[in-house]
Amino acid sequence: MRSASVLILTDEPEFARLLTACWQAERHAPGITVLSSELWQEHEAAPYDLVVVGPVLDGKSPGVLRSFESTAAVILCVPADSRDFGQLRSRYPRLVHIPLREDWAQTLLLVAGESLRRAEALRLAKQAEGRAAKNEHQATLGRYMVDMKHSVNNALTSMLGNAELLLLEPGQLSSQSLAQIKTIHSMALRINEIMQRFSSLASEMKEAETASQAETEPEPASPGSHR
Repeated sequence: MRSASVLILTDEPEFARLLTACWQAERHAPGITVLSSELWQEHEAAPYDLVVVGPVLDGKSPGVLRSFESTAAVILCVPADSRDFGQLRSRYPRLVHIPLREDWAQTLLLVAGESLRRAEALRLAKQAEGRAAKNEHQATLGRYMVDMKHSVNNALTSMLGNAELLLLEPGQLSSQSLAQIKTIHSMALRINEIMQRFSSLASEMKEAETASQAETEPEPASPGSHR
């Protein structure tokens, strides 16, 4: 598992210090970046796996939250009676709020751990989707090559036949033309070898797929068996 990235955005250094110390005491600590609301700018909105917004200057929380994408995982850690909290809760329904009370750090680490695991799962799912799409494209190309195999073989047969006919009467050709026809003949043979290898691979893959399906299919019940 790669190292997760966490942004702690707060104007209270003690909040950032305590939370960072708690995280670093964990067995798998994420990469942590600490910024104040004064340093934070929208164009700095890097794709962090998690953003923890702690106490910031009065009135700055809405602006800070607006700078994040709607899909960003954000934990807001402010007092429950914060002046901004009522507006933020109605405007950002997916926002996770952890009140600043005695056990806030432990609660935040538990919630953050689940959020980071979810972010990792989503990342892996996206990678799997990308690989599946790539494999599908390659499978489409492979099917096209199988479909075109007969036409390619016919074209190669024609090329080889005509080149061999010309090579049977070398006296009617200039030395340059003779060399070019020999090159055409040699390359056509090479392409033919590649196509034969491709046909062999296609047959091997089909046999392997059939064998795999046979292994996964349930065996038919014998006539004398009873449920």
